[in-house]
Formats: sequence, structure tokens, C-alpha cells
Amino acid sequence: MKKFILAGAFVASLFFLGCTQKAFVQKDNSVNFSTIKTYAWAEGDSDKDSTTKRPQINSMQDLKVHEAVEKYLQELGWSETKTNPDVFLVCDVVVEKEVRDVNTPIYSQPMTRWYYNPRGGRWVPIYYPPTFWGYDTRTQVVREGTLTLTMMNPQTDKPIWQGWTTAEIYGKKISEKQINASVKAIIDQLKKP
Repeated sequence: MKKFILAGAFVASLFFLGCTQKAFVQKDNSVNFSTIKTYAWAEGDSDKDSTTKRPQINSMQDLKVHEAVEKYLQELGWSETKTNPDVFLVCDVVVEKEVRDVNTPIYSQPMTRWYYNPRGGRWVPIYYPPTFWGYDTRTQVVREGTLTLTMMNPQTDKPIWQGWTTAEIYGKKISEKQINASVKAIIDQLKKP
């Protein structure tokens, strides 16, 4: 019984490891990211001075994204500052519709036929398993959300690190759970050398 429980736990852990969200990163290899400890949110083209104001947040979704980014960066030991930050942060969320072709395999129905065997004097079943007939192809419109986090050098306003991830959205807006999973996947890439 213990073997079955351990085997079930092992299979479940493999399933959940496979479900983690994939994030992608591009970075400037000349920058030493271990020295970065402070950040500020970029406001736009007016960020040339050393003091920055928090950007205006226009939606609840943007607020949740900013809160998640701050939470995970603070876990790394980073802190937000108003003067002389090491990097400026810019978050961008894009939701777009995509048309996908979905191929569903089609199989015949399994059946059992009964034949009379005159030699044995009895009825004998013969099982016919399902056979593959092909694919049913249809198009499906899905909504995908792409979350991008960009870090910029405050002196040159050039990007030095950018991480992004894409996930399918199952409602009208990106849920808080999806936002946290996406931000965590991106920030986890920052921990890697």
C-alpha cells in the first residue's frame, strides 16, 4: 500500500512540475546583476532626472501586476527607492486573440459481434477494437496574455534585462492567480546566472 501512495505522489509531483509556466529572458551580459539592489518604476520619457514618481496605474490589473512584481523583488532583497535607483522597471501586459487549429482524433466505436459456431453448438463473441479514422480539424479562438517586465539603466535609458511569459486567459481579464504565476516565472529567471 505504501508503494502505491509513494508512486502516486511521485506521479503527481511530475505532473505539477510540468505545469509550471515558462518564462523567457534576454539580458545584457556586460551588466553585473548581483550588484542591483534598488529599483524605481519608470514613468515614461520624463525619467531623466534622479527622482521619480510612481507611474499612474489605470486599472486593477496593472495594480495587481505592480504588487506581484514588488513582492517577488523584495523576496530577492531588492527595495524600491525614490532617488538614484539601480534600475527602472517597466511592466507591460498585452492581451490578444489568436486563432488555433485544433485536431481531435476520431475513432470508430468498438463492438462485439456474436457468431454461431455449428461445430461447438454455441455462440462465440468476437471483439472489434476501435480503429483510427483520422482527425476532426476545427479552428478555435483563444485569448492569450503576454506579461513583459523590462529593466532599464537609469543613466542611459537602455534596456538591460527583459523577461516575458505568455499564458492562455480563460476569462475576460487576467486573474490574480495567473498574474502571480507569470510574475513569479519571470522573477525566477532573474535568480539564474
